Parts: sequence; C-alpha cells; structure tokens
Amino acid sequence: MEATAAVIELESVKKRFGAVQALDGVTFTVERGDVFGYLGANGAGKTTTIRILLDLLRADSGRVSVLGNPTDRVETRRKIGFMLDADGLYDQLTAVENLQFYAKLYGCSPSAGEITALLASVRLSERANDRAGTYSKGMRRRLALARALVHDPEVLILDEPISGIDPTGQIEIRAIIQDLVHERGKTILLSSHDLDEIERLCNRIALIDQGEIRVTGDLKQLLGAGGEGRVTIATSTPVAPAILAEIRGRFGVEAGGGGSTTLDLKLPVGVRNADVVSFLTSRGVGVEGVATKHTSLEELYAAILKEREA
Repeated sequence: MEATAAVIELESVKKRFGAVQALDGVTFTVERGDVFGYLGANGAGKTTTIRILLDLLRADSGRVSVLGNPTDRVETRRKIGFMLDADGLYDQLTAVENLQFYAKLYGCSPSAGEITALLASVRLSERANDRAGTYSKGMRRRLALARALVHDPEVLILDEPISGIDPTGQIEIRAIIQDLVHERGKTILLSSHDLDEIERLCNRIALIDQGEIRVTGDLKQLLGAGGEGRVTIATSTPVAPAILAEIRGRFGVEAGGGGSTTLDLKLPVGVRNADVVSFLTSRGVGVEGVATKHTSLEELYAAILKEREA
C-alpha cells in the first residue's frame, strides 16, 4: 500500500437513533501515517462514528472501510487497536496479565520479551507486576494504550486518550502517541473535544457538529488559511487615525490601534504584509517589527460554529 493511501474512509455515512440524526452524511479520509483529529463537542457524533468503525454499530447508509476492507470482516478488526473512555482493564490482574489476557482474545501469543518491551514503550516497566487496580488514572490510560497495541495493529482509534489526566500524564501520553506514528508507523484516529490536544498532536482533522462534518483537511493549512494576514505591526511613532482610515479604505483590512505604536491588522486574501509596510513607510511611518499571527484551532472552531448559526 502506498504511503499516502487511505487507511480509514467514510463516505456519506448516516445513522439515526429514533428522532435523533446522530450522523448525517459524514465523509472524511484518514491517510497512512496520520494522527487524525476527530474534533467535536460532546454529543456531536464522535462516539457513534467510532462505534461504527469498530463494527459495534452498523451505519444506516453510506460506505465505511478500514485498510480498504469492510469493518465487519474479522481480519479487518484484527488490524485495529482501540482505546475508549472505559479502559477495559481488570483491576485484579497485573499489567502483564492484562496484556496476556487480551492477546489471547486477539488470537496472538506475544513472548515475555515482547510484553516487557510493550510495557516499556508506555513507561510502565517498573509496575509491570503490580495490579491494575493500584494504578493512577494516567497509568491506567498508558496500560490501556498498551492493551490496544498488544496485537500490533496497523490502525489505532483513541477516544479522549488524555481525558482526566494530570499535565505530567498528558505529556507522557502525547510523547507515546508521537513515537507510535514516527517510530512504529502507526496510523491514528484521535477523537477529542480538547482543542489544545488536537492542535498539539494532529496533522489533519475533521470537525463534526450536530452529526455533520463542518470542515476537514490539513490542520496547518486550515489554520494558515484562517489566520493569513493577522498581523501586528510595531511602529516608531503613533499612527495617525487618518492614516489608519486610509489603510482600511485602500486595502480593505480590519485595523485597530490608531494613535498608538502597535497596529493590529487582519488582511484579506491577496494583501501581503509587505504591501501595508510599504504604504506606511510611504507616509513617513517607521516600521520596527512585523509579527504574523495564525489562527488558533479554538478561533477556527468558533468561526465555523458561528457560520453555522448565522
């Protein structure tokens, strides 16, 4: 399979529960090597999508495939690892015993060395023989991640992997996820409503709201497009309100900061930073610095929801 080939595909997927249309034509693609962020508020449709991908639910209509095959095939499901909010761990079993038990369910028999290496990869070597019931929330999440990896799947589906974990635990799990992609070649679908988590970890996203995909694509491109031309210009002298008004009229920008030495501008597509700087200098305004600010994921998210409500 080529490096850019689709690993997860959903096309026009619909699912209704009584009067509730949980998914309404959901379409997106996860490519090999992605950490794909599936973003949305609680109740937006993320969990329903995941259950369909794991063949725990069937879509009413549409097409769903993982690694090019339908999800109802046993051989397809064996290539998927998953971590849900309920970690599925047995408190009376040690970490090693939990992994051995789940390995049997997947029909595999990892060696003692492989189990040891897997626990080391999630930073649990020193607690390998302790019962899961004695673990902290962060340790349980890491053990659940090891459980999802015990059969060496090609695809991982992670639902809120750092939810409820302290900052140190969050950092550890983020590092593990990055290692899984960059060192072990896994493809990850990461579902979350945590915008910071998505922005830190993911290269591509889909934003679902009320069962519909509002935007999908490369995260950097989406943030760059949303924030292109958001510029702060530091000047050596205060900018006269008349010059600021001229900037607004000439370039069609949103501008604030007249009468001060800091201009906050939002430039429309096609207007460059250099155009505004050249204009200012032509009016005798000294420019001391230019800083471009890209849209945050939070700003993008808010703008999309605002557009939907309009």
